[in-house]
Amino acid sequence: MQDRYDGYSSSLAGPVGHGFAIVPDDGADLAEITRALYVGVGGSLSIVLQSGAELTLQGVAAGTVLPLRVRRLKASGTSASAVVGLV
Repeated sequence: MQDRYDGYSSSLAGPVGHGFAIVPDDGADLAEITRALYVGVGGSLSIVLQSGAELTLQGVAAGTVLPLRVRRLKASGTSASAVVGLV
């Protein structure tokens, strides 16, 4: 299959090239830091950002894409589900 953009480097402003399902975990970081999160089923997200800052986002709607550099999605405080890490 042809990829017209194969010779270009990816950037935070460009389209996502990979994604992975996220299982919330209080003790383990994700396999890689995300460029964004997709939330399939709405609720709250308790996250640790790339910087190490921890915050909880309340009332995130289903189908939302959040441009966040996330290192961990914590189980405690997270009620949203079907979360996908986009990189």
